[in-house]
Amino acid sequence: QVQLVESGGGLVQPGGSLRLSCVASGFYSSVATMNWYRQAPGKERELVARITSNHSTNYADSVKGRFTISRDNAKKTVYLQMNSVRPEDTAVYYCNGMTFWGKGTLVTVSS
Repeated sequence: QVQLVESGGGLVQPGGSLRLSCVASGFYSSVATMNWYRQAPGKERELVARITSNHSTNYADSVKGRFTISRDNAKKTVYLQMNSVRPEDTAVYYCNGMTFWGKGTLVTVSS
């Protein structure tokens, strides 16, 4: 059994920064691809960023150059560094990997 627990969400002003963390408990595979998704109100869940076992990364066009995904396998943790955030980044952010999902952390970008 795997549990993924996200943290780090909150209220941030446009142009600000936030770092999300996703900690895995139980089994954690260092070879598993890990993902961050988000779901804004009234919209479908979308992939934000992905990191493979060899730390290769992919990003949604909307966050390229602003967000950075990383992982620390020794800590069983995946991060999402969010810079230059925009109001349209407001969403619940979910960690996904090894077929499991976290419960999400809310990010609100507003002045």
